[in-house]
Amino acid sequence: MTIVTPESRTKQTAGALETFRSLIYAVLIAMMIRTFAFEPFSVPSESMLPALEVGDYFFVSKFPYGYSRFSLPFSAPLFSGRVLASEPQRGDIVVFRLPADNTIDYVKRLVGLPGDRIQLRDGTVYVNEQPLARQQVQSGVHRDGRGNSIVYAETAQNGAAYDTLDRYRSVQDDTEVFVVAPGHYFMMGDNRDNSRDSRFTGEVGQVPAENLVGRAELLFFSTNGAARFWEAWKWPRTIRYSRLFTSLRPRVAGE
Repeated sequence: MTIVTPESRTKQTAGALETFRSLIYAVLIAMMIRTFAFEPFSVPSESMLPALEVGDYFFVSKFPYGYSRFSLPFSAPLFSGRVLASEPQRGDIVVFRLPADNTIDYVKRLVGLPGDRIQLRDGTVYVNEQPLARQQVQSGVHRDGRGNSIVYAETAQNGAAYDTLDRYRSVQDDTEVFVVAPGHYFMMGDNRDNSRDSRFTGEVGQVPAENLVGRAELLFFSTNGAARFWEAWKWPRTIRYSRLFTSLRPRVAGE
């Protein structure tokens, strides 16, 4: 027979309080990291192929562009604009809140800065009347359920290099001239014929600086989705091991 004394009851209560306190600290630390340092995201669409595939999971760093209310939990409107802000760079993969619906996260590549004039001519991106260098990757063909796409290596004016896909002639291969407004950015998907982005003014349009969430840094997990959550024995076969821990920063042209 176990006798519970006031002293032992006090020790049990103290132990429970210490455990609860540790949990609170852990939650607060996790929230601080998510708010000010890194936040995980997943890829729901093919618009950023070949850099990002459906089933990829990646970390976004919050600090390179500073912070806005969209950096905070629940997008708490404690302030407007950005604090500790610095200019994003051409070629960055950026997560942002959709201007038309601030509850939706989008991920695209930054093509245009404030004041830039952006236009597509025959599939080539022109920034301030200068074409971005674009060269077909040798034997570069991407195959998926929609058919074959040609892989092009594109280089931004700052030397940031990355791969894009082009499948066929589309109405968005030739566009009007878009003048990027002050405090806004022009975003495009790397899968040029399968992306809703800043070319579509009524759906996405130019992205206000306040809507930037952060810069994509590292792909930490990838799965082809062939196994359901409860089919744990299948998980090892669904992981795309070659994609794990891949940097999402653009290459430097010539390297």
